[in-house]
Amino acid sequence: MTTLALVMIVKNEERHLGRCLQSVKGIVDEIIIADTGSTDRTKDIASSFGAKIFDFKWIDDFSAARNYALEQSTSDWNLVLDADEYLVGQCKCTIRQFIEKNEKKIGRIRHIDEFIQNGERRYAQAYLSRLLPKGVKYVGRVHEQVESDLPRENLNIEMHHDGYVYADKTDRNLRLLLLELEKEPLNDYILYQVGKQYKLMQQLQQAELYFEQSYRLAPIQSWYRHSLIIDYLYTIIGNKSFEKGLQLIDAEKHRLFDSPDFHFSCGLFYMELIFGDIHQYAHLFPLIEQSFLRCLEIGETDQYDSVKGTGSFLAAYNLGVFHEVLGNTDKAILFYQQSANGQYERAIERLKLLG
Repeated sequence: MTTLALVMIVKNEERHLGRCLQSVKGIVDEIIIADTGSTDRTKDIASSFGAKIFDFKWIDDFSAARNYALEQSTSDWNLVLDADEYLVGQCKCTIRQFIEKNEKKIGRIRHIDEFIQNGERRYAQAYLSRLLPKGVKYVGRVHEQVESDLPRENLNIEMHHDGYVYADKTDRNLRLLLLELEKEPLNDYILYQVGKQYKLMQQLQQAELYFEQSYRLAPIQSWYRHSLIIDYLYTIIGNKSFEKGLQLIDAEKHRLFDSPDFHFSCGLFYMELIFGDIHQYAHLFPLIEQSFLRCLEIGETDQYDSVKGTGSFLAAYNLGVFHEVLGNTDKAILFYQQSANGQYERAIERLKLLG
């Protein structure tokens, strides 16, 4: 029988670890924990699930820690999770079928990332390579990536992550990324990740500089390029770098025609642009509505990393706001109702007020 291990690196994860380990109970054959210096109940919790625990001295390198943990596994396959992640739903059969039928493939799992934006809980979706055949390893000091030329397959398996709701890891991540950048100053992916950290820290001028460098260097087919463009455009909106934004949208509008997140960010961009200088940009006014309508035409999609709602209730809500501002109350109510059907609280509140 093909065997599967859960492989993790942890430090002071007593808050989350039990939930994670419970989610793989009955799915994995062994649990490998590399502990990098816990001082809380993390090891006790791991032991209660029968985990094999190994101490690893932290050397500011996530790949080194992950690879050490992978080396301790005796299984044919390894499932890699963090303590603040957990599997949801009945996925044992899917996992087992995949590892029994494949030797030279990597399984990508749907990752649902919970975060706070504008005081609301939002959910971003991406597929991540986490089901690895024995021998596959990681590279990168932070935001480490699987190093392999093996083909990758998206699987109908879902894991949730809420760690960033409870902890701010930007200072640590930025420090490690800047160390990496010293060694590889033209690494487009590291430049992108540095920009993301500055964006999270609301240092948008710095973020824009790194996103711009990454955008210029990143190959068209880069797996993360879609996310880079979205983050870059949101940063441009925050900095009011409007002419740069117009150039970016013009360059990418054909390639990302089927991305709801791209059109959603375009709609927000045009709103900021036009209301910032109505005289200069009034001719672009129809593009606000067109952008959000395009989001609804595309709908929610698995093709790109995406924020839940950009192809449905969030776009419908913004169309409701758009028509309410114009005095088109009937149209506004229709879009608010569409958004409310997705249980979006702000839309429900607007309907009550317009009722």
